[in-house]
Amino acid sequence: MSAAPDILWIVTTQWRAQACGYAGDPNARTPSLDALASSSINYTQAVTPHPFGPFARAALLTGVASPANGVRDYFDPLPADARTIAHRMAELGYGTAWFGKWHLAPRDPHAALVGEAHARQPVPPERRGGFAFWEGFEGGFLLNDPWLHGTRLPEPVRMRGYQSDVVCERAAAWWIDRKNVARAFSANRPWTALRAANVLPDMGKDAHATARAIGAGSRSACPAESIPPVSPVSAAGARDARPTFCVVSLEAPHPPYAAPVPADLPASPAPADLILPPNVPRSGDTEAQARRELAGYYAHIAATDRAIGRLVAAVDAAAAGQGGGGTSGRVHLGARRHARGARPVPQRLAARGKRACAAARASARVRFRRQPSPGDIGRTGFPARLAGDDAGFGERIGSKTLAMRA
Repeated sequence: MSAAPDILWIVTTQWRAQACGYAGDPNARTPSLDALASSSINYTQAVTPHPFGPFARAALLTGVASPANGVRDYFDPLPADARTIAHRMAELGYGTAWFGKWHLAPRDPHAALVGEAHARQPVPPERRGGFAFWEGFEGGFLLNDPWLHGTRLPEPVRMRGYQSDVVCERAAAWWIDRKNVARAFSANRPWTALRAANVLPDMGKDAHATARAIGAGSRSACPAESIPPVSPVSAAGARDARPTFCVVSLEAPHPPYAAPVPADLPASPAPADLILPPNVPRSGDTEAQARRELAGYYAHIAATDRAIGRLVAAVDAAAAGQGGGGTSGRVHLGARRHARGARPVPQRLAARGKRACAAARASARVRFRRQPSPGDIGRTGFPARLAGDDAGFGERIGSKTLAMRA
């Protein structure tokens, strides 16, 4: 009988299913997802049960839709006693981990949704959904220089760089270290394991420069020598033989769309060059706003696609380093919400039987990308008032939703 496969879930925020090159979007620059889709099964009819993040995340983790899962209001936390997929996977013998945005902890409904205070809000261990390893942030929409805390970071630490790069880099280092591919670790420089496994080139002793080999453009995912080690393995170097279930949760391409992307990112379409959908009025302020915001949206898609590609490459390298010859098969679970006016995704990716069977192999992975969760302001559960820096944020979501429903 084949060994249980390692499983990698990649979750993004407000990324429409159609906004990928393989789905036919002329504005999207997504070579990593295009390559992944070319050897995957793409379930285009899978949909999220709710247009807003906390509800959709709770349903994704528990398999139960709101309000039955305990999340009735936008500010409701996931109940501490909620049974999640992490509990089930642990019962099946998996080592479980979560990296990135959580957005399911208790929150003050009067506090600002956007900014450092929300990003630095601690998520206590009993509120982490049963994941054995957890490193992330509650929210805050800081697409650059995120604050991370968790299993090895008892207090929030600011990580310099583009958020998708930082989170994917940290997850890649943890994965490599867990598999103990290099058989050698550094207590304060987890990137040495990646270099030894030929995932990262040897760029000398500068951890800042080395981190850029996976996340080019990020200033550093390991900002200080005092950062605790990534590795969950024993000091003796024995790798954890259990299969891995890891969720990597990214906030992009959620607004603010004006947030910077890595400087070395290949250029995305300029506002004037975007191909707009027919439901966007031509001329005037509406078209100008749509072009400006969609240009930022597609830039963050391109940046996050690159970060995902490097994470997938690191996981593949780990499989090869363990003697598995790399990943022999994938299952791509592409959840898609049919928004009004949405163009259908072309059915160009055949669900070939041999690829479906490959999911049972030890080297197979399952990738899940949660699709967009924009929506109209005023829907049930969305806060009626946005405090502090959030002023006007909801109105911008509404306008972007119109432009993105193409």
